Amino acid sequence: MSSSTHSSNPDISSWSFDTVLVANRGEIASRVIRSVRALGLRSVAVHSDADADARHVRDADLAVRIGSAAPSESYLSIPAVLEACRRTGAGAVHPGYGFLSENAAFAEALEDAGIVFIGPSVHALNIMGDKIRSKNHVAGFAVPVVPGIAEPGLSDEDLLAAADDVGFPLLIKPSAGGGGKGMHAVQRADELPEVLLTARRVAARAFGDDTLFLERLIERPRHIEVQVLADGHGSVIHLGERECSLQRRHQKVIEEAPSALLDEATRERIGEAACNAARSVDYTGAGTVEFLVSDAAPDEFFFMEMNTRLQVEHPVTELVTGVDLVEWQIRIAAGEHLPIAQDDVVLTGHAVEARVYAENPEAGFLPSTGTIVALVEAAGEGVRVDSSLLLGGTVSSSYDPMLAKVIAWGADRSQALDRLDAALADTVVLGVDTNIEYLRLLVNDDDVRAARLDTTMIERKLPDLAFRTVSPEELALAAVMLVEADVPTAGASPWRRGDGFRLGASRPRALHLEHDGATTVVGLRQEGTGWSATIGDRTIHVSAGGAAIDGLRSRRQHTVDGNTVWLGDAGFSAHLRRPGRRELLDVVLSRIEREEGAIDPAVRSPMPGTVVSVAVEDGALVEAGDVLVAVEAMKMEHQLTAGLSGVVRLSLKPGDLVRAQQIVATIESHADTQASPTDSPTASPTASPTSPTEGSAA
Repeated sequence: MSSSTHSSNPDISSWSFDTVLVANRGEIASRVIRSVRALGLRSVAVHSDADADARHVRDADLAVRIGSAAPSESYLSIPAVLEACRRTGAGAVHPGYGFLSENAAFAEALEDAGIVFIGPSVHALNIMGDKIRSKNHVAGFAVPVVPGIAEPGLSDEDLLAAADDVGFPLLIKPSAGGGGKGMHAVQRADELPEVLLTARRVAARAFGDDTLFLERLIERPRHIEVQVLADGHGSVIHLGERECSLQRRHQKVIEEAPSALLDEATRERIGEAACNAARSVDYTGAGTVEFLVSDAAPDEFFFMEMNTRLQVEHPVTELVTGVDLVEWQIRIAAGEHLPIAQDDVVLTGHAVEARVYAENPEAGFLPSTGTIVALVEAAGEGVRVDSSLLLGGTVSSSYDPMLAKVIAWGADRSQALDRLDAALADTVVLGVDTNIEYLRLLVNDDDVRAARLDTTMIERKLPDLAFRTVSPEELALAAVMLVEADVPTAGASPWRRGDGFRLGASRPRALHLEHDGATTVVGLRQEGTGWSATIGDRTIHVSAGGAAIDGLRSRRQHTVDGNTVWLGDAGFSAHLRRPGRRELLDVVLSRIEREEGAIDPAVRSPMPGTVVSVAVEDGALVEAGDVLVAVEAMKMEHQLTAGLSGVVRLSLKPGDLVRAQQIVATIESHADTQASPTDSPTASPTASPTSPTEGSAA
């Protein structure tokens, strides 16, 4: 089955719409717009204030502002999207994924307004949009389900009472939402009450519905999903499966098609189960049915959920089938028949996708914001990039941190992985931290290469991943670049030069550079047309402009952004910042005020974000490790904890905005006072980021 055979341009003059509004942002909005325009239809983008200059806005024929940066005031606002349709004459809406894509009220509002929703019926959205309802529903249509308790309106007491029957370890799941967001694994019964509180809070904030249910946790499972396609005339087919087992905190990182685990007989059975799930709700359009498959018994699979929308990983299916899924979503919404039957579907070769995120894997995957100061996107045989990136574009804390997807096709799995690795090495994104180096480490892992995958593999391997650090040569280059950036323009007074200029011999310089959580002092002395850099007992020679550096290859990318140098090399990137004099003085003073080696009493937010909860009151006694404040950024919740025991001082409240490195609390240590168990809040089971609460991950 190929797009050239089955995707000739239709006669759109008979359709009820000629303009499609894309109710989304980022890479998926640009990708949908590409297919809309290829069909000869007019494309409309919507944008928040934060996205006024975004790539998807530039890609569309027309763009409309729909609100402020907050998703609730823009991309999640049904009235705002309806008004944009009215203003532009859009007769159809493609929702992408995330945001309103699975919102039955949105689909119903479009239907009432006479606008085509490029997605399934309200009935299908209502059934499949609730995990409890969908699980109970498909069980009656020959679709196997995971053991557990799934009933509407279960209280914490109900869930605690049922937990022993479900068995530990178990998984808490929100009934609303999707994409693995808000799921929590619980290993022991004594952990369950506290995790239930967190799970309800996350579910309520993310989905407006705190309904929870429990499932048996299948340890080391494979996550395999099946792509279905159904028209409005009774035809339902599947386009094979995708392996999505490489996940971190229930969020997919690398996906591929087809799965190396399944044989043809199992592929046929799981595909038929997916089609049965779709038929059970008279599904139309593109959808995905997700299954857990036992690695030990690959012929056993269990229904998890149905995603009633396009998936982030849909490109791998497109590459092995030749089908443009977005095109067929639009065609089906326009009333066309599927031109093929199940026997016509052929999977050719192998495809693998990696998600590029604005995050720092070495710092607990903290999200990163900033301005893109250097950008190179991969190209070549078998390589596809779906991206939201623009040189000079801003990565905001308001939205999901996914920036792009790098996808590679090969004649077999090995070639696809090799091409993906090379494409990631060719990708340069400087100005924000990214996970590109981390993706390359995963792609080249022995177990990944051998297809020994499961959904917990990344968590087990992460501590042993060997991330590269900044080299002395790169430190020398950064120091030279920063000093040379201080040189004034021609005609300016030489007394304002920042490069050590003076009459006679050049004055040695000493630059402090922050990098990788440390600070290094680099000594510089000008020598003819170049520089001599001293780092510890090393001396490194750097030519003017950094054109030649001892020990550095020419492939390395580098750029100066204010007081920061960004470096990139085959997927690795780093930023080296020169702190100001005031910052250096503050560090010295803070060390004077406390004993050598003592813990800093200040608790700082590691990133800009919004306070979503405050766990303690000002003046309360706390113990080291107690959760103080939860901050959300890029749809991730981060819990900030006390570094030592004492009295906490804070003045924040939910809804407050915080800056990166802003002090959110201070602990006044009391050497002779210990907080009693009744005085201090119970420590959270984790002080690391929780699952994303909303966004485009799928």
